[in-house]
Amino acid sequence: MDTTLVIMAAGIGSRFGGGIKQLAPVGPSGEIIMDYSIHDALEAGFNKIVFIIRHDLEKDFREVIGNRIEKICDVSYAFQELENLPGGYKTPAERKKPWGTGHAILSCKGIVKTPFVVINADDYYGKEAFVRVHDYLVSEEARKNPSSYCMAGFILKNTLSDNGGVTRGICTVDDNNMLVDVVETSDITRIPGGAAVPAEDGTLVPIDAESYVSMNFWGLTPEFIDCLEEDFIHFLSKVKPGDLKSEYLLPTIIDDMIKSGKASVKLLETNDKWFGVTYKEDASVVVESFKKLVEAGVYPKKLM
Repeated sequence: MDTTLVIMAAGIGSRFGGGIKQLAPVGPSGEIIMDYSIHDALEAGFNKIVFIIRHDLEKDFREVIGNRIEKICDVSYAFQELENLPGGYKTPAERKKPWGTGHAILSCKGIVKTPFVVINADDYYGKEAFVRVHDYLVSEEARKNPSSYCMAGFILKNTLSDNGGVTRGICTVDDNNMLVDVVETSDITRIPGGAAVPAEDGTLVPIDAESYVSMNFWGLTPEFIDCLEEDFIHFLSKVKPGDLKSEYLLPTIIDDMIKSGKASVKLLETNDKWFGVTYKEDASVVVESFKKLVEAGVYPKKLM
């Protein structure tokens, strides 16, 4: 059964004030983070790849990774652009911020035609999540119900940066590990012994560092993309004039679908440690982390 790896890369470089840091080498033989994700996905059984990028990134992106991956796997491209809106809506001229991860997946309409996993380009997830999500997507349970999705659930403490706050979808599950609630939570900071978020007065309020969180590692179906088009129009209709920052985000979208009974989501536990380049200062940590993984035999010194 064909399954697709969808990599959201349209926003790469945007948090660094220029430059495409996510395309910088981090592995011992010049690998970038996406090389490791692609390696793990193909090893787990995914056999198609879709890169979501911007048109202005295409040349650099193909040179750094796209042309190489096309030699080993079926590769397609989807383009997320600010002005690509449905229903006659137009992007305000002043808006620079992307429309969000839901909009990114909507750009795959007509391109992704198999069950798929979606990930961020600048995150390393580990091997376990790819195996668990792939196995669920090809399971009888998922094949019988196109609105039965899954999510790799990471432990919050394994997903924090030492260099600043991060945004995570804090998850609640029932006794069967079905997702009940996912709350997009901003500026989560590592503190001694745990994690915290800032209160209105600037003080830090501790939160459960053992909570499951969403890292935008969703197992979905092509039918999900069909649902997004109408829902995105509904989202746009509620954006107030002058609002240049509202985003259409996967955790919020899926949370609404769960609460309205339109979908069910199985949380698949993973204990792998996440790392990524949320901040420039994270880069050296990422390089050292891959060095240790190679030394431990998790990956060969030359990946591909």
